[in-house]
Amino acid sequence: MIIYEPPHAATEIPVIDLADSYSDDIEKRRKVAWEIHKACVDTGFFYVKNHSIPQEVMDNQLELAARFFDLPMDEKTKLDSVNQDSTRGYEAMAAQTLDEGSPPDLKEGYMSSVEAGPDHRYTKMNVPGTGPNQWPETFPDFRPQYEAYVEKTLDLGRHLARLVALSLDLPEDYFDASLEEPLHYCRILKYPPMPKDAAENQLGAGAHTDWGLLTLLLQDDVGGLEVRNADGAWISAPPIPGAYIVNLGEMLPVITNDRYKATYHRVLNNTTDKVRYSCPTFCDPEYFYKVEVAPTILEHDGHAVHPPMTAGEHLRAQFEKTFGTAA
Repeated sequence: MIIYEPPHAATEIPVIDLADSYSDDIEKRRKVAWEIHKACVDTGFFYVKNHSIPQEVMDNQLELAARFFDLPMDEKTKLDSVNQDSTRGYEAMAAQTLDEGSPPDLKEGYMSSVEAGPDHRYTKMNVPGTGPNQWPETFPDFRPQYEAYVEKTLDLGRHLARLVALSLDLPEDYFDASLEEPLHYCRILKYPPMPKDAAENQLGAGAHTDWGLLTLLLQDDVGGLEVRNADGAWISAPPIPGAYIVNLGEMLPVITNDRYKATYHRVLNNTTDKVRYSCPTFCDPEYFYKVEVAPTILEHDGHAVHPPMTAGEHLRAQFEKTFGTAA
């Protein structure tokens, strides 16, 4: 006899091998999509390995982050995001508060997004919060390496979105059009060791959910990422060499009527002598994409749990709340 015990929430984050997802065999791709489905229902977080981005590219991006944050402060403040009608550019220490009501986050950052010059459709349509990025003039190889990295991660994001579509019994290309020119945000972040005099509940990044579709996180070997499981317990998401951590943003619960989770997570760099670097790429639909329940879900449920949202308006509202300015 096996005595019944209530099920427990996940205590670790699954690792998914993407090798077969690049196969021409649809059944192999569906098997990987099923693993993603289970992770999206259970934790909303998963690692991916064999994802097509070379280790050298990952290592070089973290090295680029360290070199950027080592620039003199006056060079970084020339790029301060507060100088623009957006959050693109340099983010000073404690510029963002992700956990509303908590002290500001103990991290330093830099962010880029769609390069919307005068001829870009967003500029011509007066889309709020869009425009050109700010690049360091004294660091000439920064922009080409950074933009090349962004393109690689966006390609991986598009690939993962196709697997998410398969996991929902949707056409594999369901998200393709919305991700041709995604409203992406790529950040590099520097977390100093937690100071002994930090304010109560002040972390490197306060507890929050991500706002968009998919996040691809590159983190160094220091660690510090924590994820809240279904029981409300916090579990560690340690670095795995060569792997990305993928998590779902708030748009996927809308699309799936809450079948898929946008999970709370936070960062605490509790080492005494090491700086933590990370690089999240937020792969989100283009500004005007209407985020709404997927037809396969609607056919089953008969109603939408959440009202539809426009991707850009939702993201802009979240930036205003956490930075006090527009996206």
